[in-house]
Amino acid sequence: MSGWDEGGIYYSDQAQSLGDGTGFGRSGVVDEKATHHSVLRKFKEFIRGFEVEKNVFPYRESLLHNPKFLRVDMEDVHAFDSDLPAKLRSAPADFLPLFETAAAEVLMNLKTKVAGETGEMVEPVPGDVQILLTSKEDPVSMRSLGAQYISKLIKISGITIAASRTKAKATYVTLLCKNCRSTLRVPCRPGLGGAIVPRSCNHMPQAGEEPCPLDPWIVVPDKSMYVDQQTLKLQENPEDVPTGELPRNMLLSVDRHLVQTIVPGTRLTIMGIYSIFQAANSAASHKGAVAIRQPYIRVVGIEETNEANSRGPASFTTEDIEEFKKFAAEPDVYKAICSKIAPSIFGHEDVKKAVACLLFGGSRKNLPDGVKLRGDINVLLLGDPSTAKSQFLKFVEKTAPVAVYTSGKGSSAAGLTASVIRDSSSREFYLEGGAMVLADGGVVCIDEFDKMRSEDRVAIHEAMEQQTISIAKAGITTVLNSRTSVLAAANPPSGRYDDLKTAQDNIDLQTTILSRFDLIFIVKDIRMYSQDKIIASHIIKVHASADANLGENRASKEENWLKRYLQYCRSHCHPRLSESASTMLQNNYVKIRQDMRQQANETGEAAAIPITVRQLEAIVRLSEALAKMKLSHVATEENVQEAIRLFTVSTMDAARSGIHQQVNLTPEMANEIKQAETQIKRRIGIGNHISERRLIDELTKMGMNESIVRRALIIMHQRDEVEYKRERRVIFRKA
Repeated sequence: MSGWDEGGIYYSDQAQSLGDGTGFGRSGVVDEKATHHSVLRKFKEFIRGFEVEKNVFPYRESLLHNPKFLRVDMEDVHAFDSDLPAKLRSAPADFLPLFETAAAEVLMNLKTKVAGETGEMVEPVPGDVQILLTSKEDPVSMRSLGAQYISKLIKISGITIAASRTKAKATYVTLLCKNCRSTLRVPCRPGLGGAIVPRSCNHMPQAGEEPCPLDPWIVVPDKSMYVDQQTLKLQENPEDVPTGELPRNMLLSVDRHLVQTIVPGTRLTIMGIYSIFQAANSAASHKGAVAIRQPYIRVVGIEETNEANSRGPASFTTEDIEEFKKFAAEPDVYKAICSKIAPSIFGHEDVKKAVACLLFGGSRKNLPDGVKLRGDINVLLLGDPSTAKSQFLKFVEKTAPVAVYTSGKGSSAAGLTASVIRDSSSREFYLEGGAMVLADGGVVCIDEFDKMRSEDRVAIHEAMEQQTISIAKAGITTVLNSRTSVLAAANPPSGRYDDLKTAQDNIDLQTTILSRFDLIFIVKDIRMYSQDKIIASHIIKVHASADANLGENRASKEENWLKRYLQYCRSHCHPRLSESASTMLQNNYVKIRQDMRQQANETGEAAAIPITVRQLEAIVRLSEALAKMKLSHVATEENVQEAIRLFTVSTMDAARSGIHQQVNLTPEMANEIKQAETQIKRRIGIGNHISERRLIDELTKMGMNESIVRRALIIMHQRDEVEYKRERRVIFRKA
């Protein structure tokens, strides 16, 4: 009913109504004009008169501060007049321009007169104000967008994977007639649409003039008006993609002040108008399919979701914060958090503690000279099959606020970092971020880390230490952020962890990548009667009670709680080391280096895992993560002690593992090994080979201990006197 009391003058233009053949004049058109007018007035009233509390006018203030654009909350519009949001939602293409006109007029009224060129006061020229809409409603899924949404206002969220260059888009095109030189201004449709050029010139030819032909218009580019426009590609969030499906993407077009505010890899929630356009190259692909159009979204508002509140509730309620602080004040927080991590896995206490530290992370530091120190913790799990390594990775992927899971064989260097792709329609290159860029501010889980090709593994080096990915391909040189933690799982080269080999043979990764991991765990499958019994009963219990529905609800709630606690800690707490803790750490580091040097001198070979300054930084980060779990802002001495303990049981233990030459050999053993060596040399002539099993059987029949024979073989192998062939089954004696 709105508009019935407007001062719309109803008149009947007889001449036209007769020609029209319709009896009731133009009242319908007037009515439409009237509603437009009333809506325009309402919008102006809204901007001028909406107040949050007494005498606080947010929209007027923001217009005066920033006359270029105005952020409008749909909830405020609804509170002011409940009809307007429905109109905006159903026909945004009609009512948004009205809103922008209203904003420009209000701005003009708010400003005083300005001195013109001649010196007298003139009204200010109305500027162009862009309206950006935001709303608190839930975004719809990209898969549910169908024909019923066309030219309606929708809200979707996703992650940008590509951004094109900025182009100029005409809003008004000036046309010139070739024949009679008359000009015409034609408005362009917003978004990706074009202008509609009339076929004929309406100039009446005088006598003796030749009439204008068909299609006489040519475009005058200099006299036309332009705005900036850019196209983005939005892909749905990785956690919204159903299993086994490819992620969908959507074309977005942004204009004016939204241009070049978005870089690839950003998570966005956008409000936009779901529109269609005729694809340029569709004529070739759909022969005769005139009616088929490509969908795209014309963006009218962008909210960036930064990595702190990338998902889940962005703002925590006061009750939540109370609960978190209460939990953090308990004496055994650390234990409680570790018990919540992968509860279905039995044992592996230290691995769980390390994963907890990885999830909480240390604190990033920006030094005054522009150097950034990473605060993310990287963990490598190395060990036997069936020790629940991949289970840990899957758990972290579910719990971390942002996580990407990849497997070593199925990922290439470009897929992990970023790739340069040529756009099919505009033939220009653009960047698409890979797994490390998409997981910015989260965790990348890489399974089967040892099966990756070495040149692909090198691509991760920079991302793990400098936390950036730099690219110089196809004329694009750029640096992308990848502030991620890496959790990797790998098997030793022989499949199982072999205690008879040295640490170097067991950990078949280069020292360059090993020194980038803060914690390296060697997970062994120990055969022990008592432990096997407990593990077996635990696994059977897990299988038996899997379908109890009551527990499942609680478990998901627990997981959700941990996720939110993680988000809260990561966004609100950035601990630093205390004085006493830092001196204690200094002394410990020097001592560890001394021990490693001594060990290297004794054995005559360097350790497989180097202990460098990076490891010192690793202990600092671990202490900060332990302080962050308790929501404390200072990392104390006990945090440092626990961090050093974690470091010792993981990395130091891995560095010392395996056998070394002549370490802890008693003289009798050395003697026995010498005897075994002579027997082996007697048994195999130079250049001959024998099966390992047979050799050991024959020597044990002679009364020798099997482990001593194996040790002698290993020592001979290290001296390069024998070599293994056919997957270590056959021993070949070299010259």
